Amino acid sequence: MVSAIVSKFASEPGDTQEIQSEKTAIFLVAVSCSAAGILWAATYGVIFGWALATFLPVAFTIIVGSSLVISHVTKNHLIVIYAQILSIMMIPALIQWSIGGLFDSGVVLAWASLGPLVALMFFSPKKSTPWFLLYFINLLITLVFDDFFAGRALEVSENTQRLFFAMNLGVSSLVVFFFAGYFVRTAIRERSKANRLLLNVLPAEIAEILKESDDTIARHYESVSVLFADVVGSTPLFADLEPTEVVDWLNEVFSVLDDVVEQHGVEKLRTMGDGYMVGSGVPATRDDHPQALIDCCLDMIRALGALPARNGQRMMFRFGINSGPVVAGVIGKSKFHYDLWGDTVNVASRMESYGEAGRIHISQNTYELIKDDFECVPRGTTSIKGKGEMRTWFVVGRKAI
Repeated sequence: MVSAIVSKFASEPGDTQEIQSEKTAIFLVAVSCSAAGILWAATYGVIFGWALATFLPVAFTIIVGSSLVISHVTKNHLIVIYAQILSIMMIPALIQWSIGGLFDSGVVLAWASLGPLVALMFFSPKKSTPWFLLYFINLLITLVFDDFFAGRALEVSENTQRLFFAMNLGVSSLVVFFFAGYFVRTAIRERSKANRLLLNVLPAEIAEILKESDDTIARHYESVSVLFADVVGSTPLFADLEPTEVVDWLNEVFSVLDDVVEQHGVEKLRTMGDGYMVGSGVPATRDDHPQALIDCCLDMIRALGALPARNGQRMMFRFGINSGPVVAGVIGKSKFHYDLWGDTVNVASRMESYGEAGRIHISQNTYELIKDDFECVPRGTTSIKGKGEMRTWFVVGRKAI
């Protein structure tokens, strides 16, 4: 119930996650401090009666509470941020001066220190600086004129002073602790989300390098293997399906492929419409890169065969693999992409496009690396666009030991 109310505060459909977090945070800060204002007003009312010191916490609650309502109606949470910062810095200072000196009031000015902290939560350090300066001005006025304020202090017993100290220092510290914890938890949660998203588009090893350096990430690999897989006859296959059905089906199939790739320790590089690209031996090198990729591909075929048909149809793939040198690196500044370049990649793509459904079509480069481990059947010589005549093979399976 409470979380539902908080999440609806000044909310708009287009709010980003950052804006939603800001609105939630300022709502909690404002409500907490308003509750403290009511408590302080009640305490001062019992001790001082209807004095200025009693009225000021009430004024604080009215101002901040009204700004909450206005912010919610206008969908502008900046109103309550400014109202909260200004009120929390000025009204404790006025209470301090109306009660007397620092010790007479129990250092109620401690609450004003929350103002710059709240500013820093929502604004840049540069924009928060004027609020820090205002706090220091209030502090300076209090220290310079402390004797003046103390000479006009309200009658406060030592026990009451101790109570004020406990309330002001204890509760303000509790508020700081609570909201510091809230922001730390939020920061950790958002960082975890960002890391997960980064690992969805980049290999873990590359993601770590990217987080530590802005340098261009590029590396030459002498020997890797590249797999391309593509849906056979996707246009007629998807022609009678709704867009959501197409995406749901592709998501189911590609999720299965993702699981197989992860199990074999090879690297998914990207999806391209209804195509799928995997690398082995990048970014971490391995001597068995062609064997690992073919084992992965064989398991892909088995996993796809185990999926239930949809509307009596199955999604069939062609698979093409080639091995050789590549250049690998990250391109992009805001949308990162780890990719491979070189003739090895081009030939792997040709192996897929000239392959057959449900079969693994490999180049001679790959065949020479895996012929002792896998049963293969020669396809013969095929005229490959842009490459001329090439000898290629289909992989049947692992050789019996």
